[in-house]
Amino acid sequence: MAVSGIRASRLGLIAAVLLGLSLGACGGGPQPLPASSGSFSNSASNAAATTRQAYTLGGGDELRVIVFGEEDLSGEFVIDGDGFVSLPLIGEVEAGGLTLREFEGAVEEALAGGYLREPRVSAEVLNYRPFYIIGEVQEGGEYPYTQGMSVLNAVAVAGGYSYRADRGRVFITHEGSGGEVEYRATQGVRVLPGDIIRVPERFF
Repeated sequence: MAVSGIRASRLGLIAAVLLGLSLGACGGGPQPLPASSGSFSNSASNAAATTRQAYTLGGGDELRVIVFGEEDLSGEFVIDGDGFVSLPLIGEVEAGGLTLREFEGAVEEALAGGYLREPRVSAEVLNYRPFYIIGEVQEGGEYPYTQGMSVLNAVAVAGGYSYRADRGRVFITHEGSGGEVEYRATQGVRVLPGDIIRVPERFF
């Protein structure tokens, strides 16, 4: 009876485990693999956070600014290294660190200060500031940024990995972050304009 009870208990445990795995497969879909090191940032969370964040302007961004009804005040302008853009009539306006909506508001406020009555301004980014990639890639350096770029796209732009590269991880320094963060090297990890990407060497 004791042996029979043990067998029944084991069969019950195996059945419960199989049922749990089956329910997990039906309900959750593919799950991200756990990082081999606690220092990795979660790729999916990073991609979602990047999508939610409003883009902030910085030096090197090229803008098209339209002042409705004022063709002479409209045009294409580049934000300088100090984060300012020089506009007709009102001169320098700070753009670095602002979203497009905030920048539009700043230009409208400046124009309303004795120049135009109820100005309406629209701005868009024509060309983003570049990103930088260093470390174990074929051709490190400065490259043009394209919207929606991932770290794998960035590596491809730089000619691909060197033979010494650790292809499973990258380090990214975002502007104003104060330091680099380690990520899995996946298509889900997005690059932002001005980022510095470092591909480390693998351990042999």
